[in-house]
Amino acid sequence: MSPVSPRYVLDTNVCLDLFVFDDPQCASLLAAIKAGEIEWVTREDCRAEWQAVLAYPQLKLSDEQRERAIQIYDTWAHGVFSSDAAQHDAVLPRCSDRDDQKFLELAQQAGAVALLTRDDALLRLARRTKRDDLFVILLPGLWREAISGNG
Repeated sequence: MSPVSPRYVLDTNVCLDLFVFDDPQCASLLAAIKAGEIEWVTREDCRAEWQAVLAYPQLKLSDEQRERAIQIYDTWAHGVFSSDAAQHDAVLPRCSDRDDQKFLELAQQAGAVALLTRDDALLRLARRTKRDDLFVILLPGLWREAISGNG
């Protein structure tokens, strides 16, 4: 992996699309992660949320499916940051869903070009993070826009 690969943050629902549901709209994103074209970063609290969500009964995942999803996550996640080491040079917007604030913090902390999400509370902040030149917030199918200058 090249150290100049653009960094991305994926929220938990995007990880579900990629690693559990094999969403075809995310196929190019997964290919880019696997090829090292982009670097997907996470941190401890995001990984903990991932593991907790995989145990939700409504997902109806078997133990084997959960373990496979955790293994895939751990294989492709890079730059695991500590939530205790967060730096706040610029003022981040506050997400109305407090559980999602960690993804904004990680994007800033990691110097990510984009936070990929389908979450409405995060998407509502997209104009502000772009205006403040922090990072872009995009739907996962639009991931290329963050590095093409259209994001």
